[in-house]
Formats: sequence, structure tokens, C-alpha cells
Amino acid sequence: MENRSYFVKTNGTSGNKTTSINALISGKPMGVVNGKNHAHGDGVGHVNPSPAKAMKGRRLRWTVKPSEMSINTVNPIRSIVDEMKLTPHPDKPMIALSIGDPTVFGNLPTDDAVLQAMKDAIDSHKYNGYAPSVGYATSRQAVANFYSCPKAPLEAEDVILTSGCSHAIDLVISVLCNAGDNILVPRPGFSLYKTLAVSMGIKVKFYDLLPEKEWEVDLKHMESLIDDRTSCLVVTNPSNPCGSVYSKEHLQKILRVASRHCVPILADEIYSDMVLPGCECPSMASLSSDVPILSCGGLAKRWLVPGWRMGWVLIHDRNDVFGPAIRQGLVKLSQRILGGCSIVQGALEGIFNNTPQSFYDNTISLLKVRELWCCDQVAALFLLHRVHLFFFFFFFFSLCPAEICYSGLSIVPGLRPVRTSGAMYLMVGINMDHFPDFQNDVDFTERMVTEQSVFCLPTSAFEYPNFFRIVLTVPEEMMVEACSRIREFCEGHYQPLGLDGNDLDQ
Repeated sequence: MENRSYFVKTNGTSGNKTTSINALISGKPMGVVNGKNHAHGDGVGHVNPSPAKAMKGRRLRWTVKPSEMSINTVNPIRSIVDEMKLTPHPDKPMIALSIGDPTVFGNLPTDDAVLQAMKDAIDSHKYNGYAPSVGYATSRQAVANFYSCPKAPLEAEDVILTSGCSHAIDLVISVLCNAGDNILVPRPGFSLYKTLAVSMGIKVKFYDLLPEKEWEVDLKHMESLIDDRTSCLVVTNPSNPCGSVYSKEHLQKILRVASRHCVPILADEIYSDMVLPGCECPSMASLSSDVPILSCGGLAKRWLVPGWRMGWVLIHDRNDVFGPAIRQGLVKLSQRILGGCSIVQGALEGIFNNTPQSFYDNTISLLKVRELWCCDQVAALFLLHRVHLFFFFFFFFSLCPAEICYSGLSIVPGLRPVRTSGAMYLMVGINMDHFPDFQNDVDFTERMVTEQSVFCLPTSAFEYPNFFRIVLTVPEEMMVEACSRIREFCEGHYQPLGLDGNDLDQ
């Protein structure tokens, strides 16, 4: 190190009245360094390095470069959508079935009890300051009380409050993985997993979901991807973008794979309890006997307040596999941004305790898909009598948007919707062989905007081409109109296969 001596003027301007900090520390005479007097009469000075040394580290011009993390951070949805030429038809109002925000259309307000809990937290003046980085103890206990069950008990210390579920996912990947490790992610799957992992130098391996089995995991494919650098298995249930809900038996099979290879699970359960009547969605932790699970959730979807940015990590580790290190790691990582909004934390207990069951039921009632025993008969009636199918559904059956969408698109030539069981999405397959005008799902959905002003998200954004995703939270009349336009678009571009082809749509 260079030997520098810094001086502080004490009284007067004489060199012998100038105190050297080095002298105060080392006990040497004031102003004397290595036997030489370096005091300066101006009161404050230092030993300058030689000109050659001073020039060595000096930048001659501005060269400010972005970090490797920022360069490697890519959102697949934005990468695809931003490149699309989205010019709606001038005579048709735009209908966006692409946005996973349940508040966009104003038909799904949160409950008054949720709003009152926020008002009470504000009026109390108790939550205007910084909260602990992991959240207030009382707020963490409120989350633990709400989600604890006999097979997966929770205490306040098992809860880390975060700035939304996305932040929770970020914390879990960050605490479990190092650069060079790999994580297993569903395909199709939520794009954020890849965005976060790649930015940290973590490799992403995609395991396949099977549309013919309502998006169950291809377990053999999943297990074949695991190696000694696999640090995390991501399971999304209910699924975005698929709208699937795994049975207890299927979840147990996934757990057995994780157990055999000693791989912890990141359980993305932000849509937990948003399942259709007749479906059950047990938490992964309630089924695990040995696999440690970090469950990510939040207020955004079930309470319909995504902008409030309140999420959490639930630590399930009944055999103490994580030990103290993972818990301490989560605490340290949470200190980077000091956690979620303090006011929303103050409202959590009131939200959990006072939101009526009728609010949850009403949300599900909009998303549910009733079994239509007469679906084939209705389709036949439409074909025979040229009845406008969507007009018929809406005014005579009073179907909800999911029913309108699934039943209506099921008979559109060239399309194959996969029945949804939860969350707020429906996936629709495109038989590209019947649509030679288009190269892929991106081209298909782009032209649908141009000709019909309907935007559905192409699933290339979810690493799964030739499908599109529909959000089911739009008002009924808007879904009727959107499905009618999609049908018109497909009929205008559909071409049967040749006589020697296997035309399943004929």
C-alpha cells in the first residue's frame, strides 16, 4: 500500500501546529513520516504519490458499461411482444386477453373487508416506518396462522414477507443456487424463473408438461434432467400459463422424484385455492415427508390486489435439511431491499380474519367451467340451423367466460383448447398445418390483432410454441365478442389438409 499521511490543522498556520493523523495513531512526532517533515503550511495536506503512479489508474475517457447481470436479464414475454407489430383493426375496439392482471377490466374488485383492513392500518399510524426486512413479527404470525395445517405446521419464524410473489421467487432461487448450478422449470411455464436464473448465471433445464393429460408433468423427462448440479425443482400449481391443477397423487409422484435425488422444491403456489369446484389443490408441503419445500405465495391473485406487492416465502423443513444456513441466507437476502410494504403488512391480520368466504366463492364462480352435457348437441344445432353459437351460449345458458371460451373454441376448426381447472388461464392449441398463412404462434396472434383486434399471448413466450394463452377474467360480454372474432379469424384462414392427409378436423 502507498504510505500516505493526512494532516488536520489544529491552531494557527505553522507546520509544527499541524497534527498528523498517522502521528496520532503511531505516536511519531507531528508532521514527521519516515524521518522527514511533510507538514504543509496550509494546514491540510498529504504525501502525494509519484506522477507515474497517479497516472497509472486514471481513466482518460468515460467508459460506463452495463453489468453482466443486466445484460443477461431478459424477459421472454417482453422480448416477443415488443417485436410484434400490433396494429388493431381501426373499426374494432381492442380486446386484450393477454394480461394476467385481474383488476384490468374493473369487473373483479377486491372485497370491502380487504380495503377496510388497509384503511385501519393507515389510520393507526403504526406502519409508517421501516419494518424488519423479513416483516413484522405479528404479520408473519398472521400468515403462519392462515396457512398452517396439521401436516404442514408453520410459525412466524417460518415466514419471510416479500415485495410480491416475484420477490419471493427471487429470494428462493438466490438462496438455493450458485452460478453454474441448474434448476428444473416446467415447459410451458412462467417466464420469470428463467429471467431470474439466467441473470445469475444459473442454467435452466425445462421439463415437459403434457397437454393430452391436462398438463401433468412428464415425470420420466423431469427425472432424466437431474444431475449433481441441480439445486432446485420448480413446481407451479395451479399453473400459469396452463390453468392446470395437479391431483394429490400426481404431486406425490413429483415428490418421490425429488426425494430420490435429494432436490429441494420451490413451490409456486400464488394461485392456491383458485381452483374450480370439484378440484382439490393440496399444498406440496402437506404431502411431503422428507423433501424440504420453500412455498411462494402472496395477496395478488386470491385477494385481487396485485399492485399492493405483498408476498411471502413459507419455509417447510420438517427434517431440518436446510438447517440454520438457508434461513439465515433468506434473512440476509431480504435485507437487500428491506421487504414488503409496511402498511400492507399491518393490514394482513385484518385481511385474513375478516374477508368473507362469499368473496372467494364469487371469484371462483366467474372462473368455473361447468360440465356441459349437451356440448355436442349445441354444436350440432349450430351447424344445422346456423345459430350464432356465442349468442346462443350467452343468452340461453348464461355461461361464465371460461365456459364461453372453452365450449365456443372447442368447435372452431384448427383450434384445440385444453380444459382449465384453476388459476385464471386457458391454453388453446393451434394446428399450424391448417393455417399455412402463418409461420408460427407469434405470426398467428399478431395477425389476429391486425384483423380482429383481439390479442392473445403467444406461448412461445412460455417456451412452448403453437398455442396461445387466454386470460379468463374479462367480462362475459367481452369474452363472447372475443370468441366470435377468433372464430371469424380462423374460418377466414383455415385450410383443410389434402385428401391423403389425416385431417382430424373434418
